[in-house]
Amino acid sequence: MDYKEFIEIVQDWPKEGISFKDITPLMANGKAFKAAVDEIVDYAKEKEIDIVVGPEARGFIIGCPVSYALEVGFAPVRKEGKLPRDVIKVDYGLEYGENVLTIHKDAIKPGQRVLITDDLLATGGTIEATIKLVEELGGVVVGCAFLVELSDLNGMDKLDGYDVLSLMSY
Repeated sequence: MDYKEFIEIVQDWPKEGISFKDITPLMANGKAFKAAVDEIVDYAKEKEIDIVVGPEARGFIIGCPVSYALEVGFAPVRKEGKLPRDVIKVDYGLEYGENVLTIHKDAIKPGQRVLITDDLLATGGTIEATIKLVEELGGVVVGCAFLVELSDLNGMDKLDGYDVLSLMSY
């Protein structure tokens, strides 16, 4: 399926010069969204994963149906102050400043095979930080799956050595 026909390009949003790739039309089309999720599920089956991890919020949108279909758990990665129990955290750089991501200390067991999901791979900072959290807990990242990759932003450079699936690239 050509998923790009379900992506709306919004020029100059959220600020001038940005060409935003809106995945909501894909999500609104049940057959297209199911096909995309199924493709990620097939990829994950080959990896024999134990758990799916996704950063908020769109990583939840992709990761939860994948974990459901695979009958494995889902662990959320959230911004600081959003998870209620003991967490580990990692600081990471944004284009303009810093951010902090957290995961519950008991979310990943040592040796668990982890699939990380998100809607979009841009600069790779969020996924790189998510990988650090998973690996600090002893998880083994066996794959990363995205609906969209913005290849001009070189996010793949931060994922060197990891297996990556992108359903479409811009």
